[in-house]
Amino acid sequence: MLWVAVSVVGLGFLIALEIAARRYGERGPITDQAREVIFAPKSGTVLYVSMALMMVVLTWRQRFIAAGAAIGIDVVFWLVRWAVDAKMMYGNGALWVSLACAVIAVTRRTGRDRVLLLKGVGLALLLVAGRKTGYTWLLITSKTRPVVLDQYVATADQALGNPSWLVGRIVEATGTVGAHVLDWVYIQLAVAAVVVALYQLRHVAVERRFPGHHLVRTFLVIGLLGPGIYMIYPVVGPIFAYGADGGHWAVANLWPDTPPPVSTPYPMPFDEITPRNCMPSLHTAWATAIFIHSRKGPRALQFVGAFWLIATLGATLGFGYHYGADIIAGVVFTLTIETALRSLDRGWDRPGIQLVVYGAAVFTALLASYRYLSMEMAERPWVFGPLLILAMTSVVYGYVRTTKLWERKAASAHLPEPRREPQPELV
Repeated sequence: MLWVAVSVVGLGFLIALEIAARRYGERGPITDQAREVIFAPKSGTVLYVSMALMMVVLTWRQRFIAAGAAIGIDVVFWLVRWAVDAKMMYGNGALWVSLACAVIAVTRRTGRDRVLLLKGVGLALLLVAGRKTGYTWLLITSKTRPVVLDQYVATADQALGNPSWLVGRIVEATGTVGAHVLDWVYIQLAVAAVVVALYQLRHVAVERRFPGHHLVRTFLVIGLLGPGIYMIYPVVGPIFAYGADGGHWAVANLWPDTPPPVSTPYPMPFDEITPRNCMPSLHTAWATAIFIHSRKGPRALQFVGAFWLIATLGATLGFGYHYGADIIAGVVFTLTIETALRSLDRGWDRPGIQLVVYGAAVFTALLASYRYLSMEMAERPWVFGPLLILAMTSVVYGYVRTTKLWERKAASAHLPEPRREPQPELV
């Protein structure tokens, strides 16, 4: 019943986004995804990693058959597109295989096998649908929020030392090599997420069930809730508001060479094209989730999680996509969601409820302070800079402390009871 309810709500959400996108003359997520059955996909990599996520429910033989079928279908599509001089892209085969598994689950499977296969297909399609809904959300933010709050965030960022300007100059100094590496990490964030998720779900085919909590759940919830904050707090980012990419809408062409002067901030109008997708930084949120979930893996996976987090922070700041204030909000946002999902899985207790409430309060306080205390923060950076870092660190500390408490309770629950010594009988 839970899966049915989630599916109905998800379908209703997609239909609403489809209608909203049509009002602005654009294709919605449903139409966009349906076109990729035949036409060239936007990202073949996402379709293949989604199929890989679905294959955790299959046996090794079935995985080889599915992968071979996907590659074979893509070769046929490639040859046809080459012959008619159409846009070249791969990924249709992976989508066909995922849809075929859904049909097989309904027509050829029964009982737990059907449910398990449908869950695997649903997980794959949710990842693809999440990317499509993201595009639609960004369109909606640019069309419905004509005024942005970048001046407030940039002013508040003075308390942190204008990290975007600093990292932007560092990235420029590294030349094209550093920029290409960071750009690849930034774009392929979903690939790193699937690598960690595949490790977490590696026993699904044998155990015939999914674990109670895994990275994909956190990833999807972050993507679902984050755009709602975009609508409440629209920000375009320093490269647009203070850089050449903003054109005549920008305050001035200052990024990354000249930090913005401290002056009274005002809401500023902006174009209807640039997404208002800065507050909070969802790339930071997703990279933080990858880092958290990679901690229980082997050393190589831990290295991947740490590298992706550091490189993502470098890219978000160094390319001028985010302010430092966005990064702090993104970390708090992720830890609050992660705590809530873990509590939902294991059962709500006092530490979990307290941390979720505290994280939500800190996140709300951060957004309110950026909006209403930005001048005070810029004028007293020695006070507010450490306070911002302390606020984020307190949520990190609370999360680490709470999860360790949960792990100790889980370990003690599985310890065997001490063997009782036989008592001598009275005669």
